[in-house]
Amino acid sequence: MRLLVATTSADKLREIRLVLEGLDVAIVTLADVPGIPEPEETGATFWENARQKAIAYSQASGLVAVAEDSGLAVDALGGEPGVRSARFLGTQAGYSARFEEIFRRLSGTPGATREARFVTALAVADGSTIVFETETRIEGTLAPAPAGTHGFGYDPIFFYPPLGKTTGEMTREEKTAVSHRARAFRDLRRALFTAP
Repeated sequence: MRLLVATTSADKLREIRLVLEGLDVAIVTLADVPGIPEPEETGATFWENARQKAIAYSQASGLVAVAEDSGLAVDALGGEPGVRSARFLGTQAGYSARFEEIFRRLSGTPGATREARFVTALAVADGSTIVFETETRIEGTLAPAPAGTHGFGYDPIFFYPPLGKTTGEMTREEKTAVSHRARAFRDLRRALFTAP
């Protein structure tokens, strides 16, 4: 089976390949099917964006496509940055600027708690049909300051209490074991590639 993993992020691809390792599936990336325009993410939820992307990439490539939409949701900020996590403060903003803005907004909210979660919605499409979908999350809090050089994105500011460290401080093995994205792809692995 050929499966188009619809992401351009090398970091995400590394994490996904680890979870799908050993399967009788050929992973195709967007670099293998050049010329497909990136669909606009217009959904108001992670679900909507994942479905939009999976269908668009499957129809354009003729392959079964898996797409996910994920992000950091902070309770005290009304769930922001949420579905706009990759576009928070604009697509050109760096993550250090995004961290500073999140901390600035929290400091301006008296009594704000620091509960937060990473969320992934994943969808698999065959043409215009969604054949599988799942949503996974990892619960934690915002760290008092960025910590760790592993991972990517918001990892340095997401503190995971069971391990006592940020996801930016986790080893690759630790992160793969608990990550929201890895959990979603493990769901996919069990649902689509496990013999009955």
